[in-house]
Amino acid sequence: MLLPTLAVVFGLVLLVWSAEKFIDGAAATSRWLGLSPLLIGMLVIGFGTSAPEMMVSVLAALDGNPGLAVGNAYGSNIANIGLILGLVALVAPLSVHSSVIRKEMPLLLLVMLATGLMLLDGFVARWEAVGLLLALVVFIVVSIVRSRNQSDDALVSEVAETLDSKPMSRGKAIMWTLVGLVLLIASSRLLVWGAVEIAVRFGVSDLIIGLTVVAIGTSLPELASSITALRRKEHDMVLGNVVGSNLFNSLAVVGLAGVIAPIDAGREVLVRDWSVMTGMTLLMLLFAFSWRGRPRRINRLEGGILLALFIAYTGYMVSVVIMSR
Repeated sequence: MLLPTLAVVFGLVLLVWSAEKFIDGAAATSRWLGLSPLLIGMLVIGFGTSAPEMMVSVLAALDGNPGLAVGNAYGSNIANIGLILGLVALVAPLSVHSSVIRKEMPLLLLVMLATGLMLLDGFVARWEAVGLLLALVVFIVVSIVRSRNQSDDALVSEVAETLDSKPMSRGKAIMWTLVGLVLLIASSRLLVWGAVEIAVRFGVSDLIIGLTVVAIGTSLPELASSITALRRKEHDMVLGNVVGSNLFNSLAVVGLAGVIAPIDAGREVLVRDWSVMTGMTLLMLLFAFSWRGRPRRINRLEGGILLALFIAYTGYMVSVVIMSR
């Protein structure tokens, strides 16, 4: 039991560090290639913060553990909204200025509803996974087109400020992109092995481990980048990190894992995990939008509600592990 536990702990630490280096390098490389700050914020950083989930889920699917893959994706979405957004809003209320983010949130809810229909039979077939990846391609194309027409969006200045705070030469940017990617793969492999071994020892499914330990661990890069953005008062970056990461998790992470190996998720994923994830996504949208003269912001009370829901869900999942022993 000691070796798998050390593998998970060391794998998570290395995963968080390598993900940060990969995101910094990829963002700087994209700037050298001439991509707009809005496109970097919407796609490059969104993809980068989901890279740990992507690596872990792909390797889990290749190893014949698709439950770990889907648990990691949906568990990370719950952690992103409840733990990260909830905790950050509890510290400082988040104002929402970016029209891009306000347009992406209803899209995220639509993706949640589509995945719910997909999970009605408790199974993710290859053709459904291909559909998720095609939806991701459409989202990327639309984002590229939109970035050309919204250069004055609030998110643009925040991303530009973030990039200016971490200047890199072209060679250094490429180096950290490659080094971060290699270490992401290595740390993900270590994490998957340790998580599966722990699941076997505890006698629980790899889905439960994916929804808890692995999901929270792979969400740590989003937490780190959100705390950094909060220090600079870049509120749209915080919300953008969560929305972008959850879109990539739902489309790319589950899609890639499902293409590699069809996922037998079971009815419990729809009834328990999808319901919590979609409910929290709806709450995030309601809190962030303006209605009846209400300012567009997520206040401390609303942040506390999201965090309380995450704690309650995680507590329930821990009780499932304890009861199974």
